[in-house]
Amino acid sequence: MIVQFYRCLSVRRNIFLMRRKHSSRNVLKYQDKGLFHDIFPSNSAHEIIDLCNGAPQTVYAGFDPTARSLHVGNLLILANLLHWHRGGHHVIALIGGATGRIGDPSGKNKEREEQKEEIVKENVNYISNIILKIFENHKKYFWHENTPLVPVSLVNNAEWYKSLSCVDFICGIGRHLRLGQMLSRTSVASRLQSEQGISFTEFSYQVFQAYDWLHLLNKYNCRIQIGGSDQIGNIMTGHELITRVTRKSVYGVVAPLITSESGDKFGKTAGNAVWLDPNMTSPFELYQFFMRLPDSKVSEILSLLTFLSAGEVKDLVASHMKEPDLRKGQKYVAEKITLLVHGEEGLASAKNTTKALYSRDIKALAGLSSEDLTSGLRGAEFVEILLRPGITVLEAALAARCFLSQSDAERIIKAGGFYVNHQRSTNPSEILVNGLHILPNKISLLRVGKKNYWIIKWLS
Repeated sequence: MIVQFYRCLSVRRNIFLMRRKHSSRNVLKYQDKGLFHDIFPSNSAHEIIDLCNGAPQTVYAGFDPTARSLHVGNLLILANLLHWHRGGHHVIALIGGATGRIGDPSGKNKEREEQKEEIVKENVNYISNIILKIFENHKKYFWHENTPLVPVSLVNNAEWYKSLSCVDFICGIGRHLRLGQMLSRTSVASRLQSEQGISFTEFSYQVFQAYDWLHLLNKYNCRIQIGGSDQIGNIMTGHELITRVTRKSVYGVVAPLITSESGDKFGKTAGNAVWLDPNMTSPFELYQFFMRLPDSKVSEILSLLTFLSAGEVKDLVASHMKEPDLRKGQKYVAEKITLLVHGEEGLASAKNTTKALYSRDIKALAGLSSEDLTSGLRGAEFVEILLRPGITVLEAALAARCFLSQSDAERIIKAGGFYVNHQRSTNPSEILVNGLHILPNKISLLRVGKKNYWIIKWLS
């Protein structure tokens, strides 16, 4: 069905561009980048096209505050919303202050632990600030047209549930939904067959998401919902509710889920998410996450998370594959996404830390603060040591607890497995020298082997 949808868009695109010569409102022209996995209802391609061609639309996507930060997996929906934003449409980011307490069963094999209301409220504030920052950075660094952008709206669904009684909700909304259809949703059916089962709380999640859409339709005339492909069941429930209550036509546009080569959700592998909050994942770590993308994922990520056209993506991938060791594709993605999430200052910090740690440039290393190094080298030991004249390499290594014993220290240092500021140090008795071992920023970076780091901040 989605192939037919794309063909329709290609035909309609030329007509639309003749009608609005300088407009980019037809955001769905980017179908050749793979931004849209499916639509619902499946036979509504022409309706969506006519709707978008006729006037700016209101679209929304929801984000539940299950943590204090979004992660890189959420970037796909945010990028999708930004394309609508660039097309002149009104974009709503819904933060689930209410639904975040309930928990979406989609893609989960067991129920989330209930979060306290005060924690959810804090998370709502953190996530709202992250989303606003991304839209501000987009406008500042990526929007080069004269046409002003429609400001993004942030709404919290806790606002409309706090005045709605349980009985009124069930009587007014529940009667429009059919249990058989709700039970058939994949997210529900898979849990019903599991040992964990599914609670009424989680089962009701799709009802609340459906009502969110109805509320936004009534207040903002929001007729399009954006979601990941794991949200199709919830979108279908929303469509069912709105059709029965208002008989208005609404549409779901589903984005693909990005997964790693092993099939794990993008950026949330084994509980080790790459967060968009710089206090949880530094700009350097975000930058390095994309620098480490395998070549097999470069084309997909360029298409889905950047503003390059399909032709520009193809050209960049071709250039990348000619000299894959230069990692041109990964570098482009890392720079653009770090700029989008953290701005110029965050990107500069990420690039400076990268240069200091991977170029073996002592001058670059000297330009970093201990905070930069600590955030850049998560897991590195940080120690403060009183600097005294004549301290040796061995004494510094032992003071920083790089080794379990002095004999281990002497053996490994002499064998060439110890480094001070990227330089191999093989003489345990060598005295530390200012400018070489002790940098002007009063820092020394010690390394044992390839990956074990210690950061010393010297105290006077």
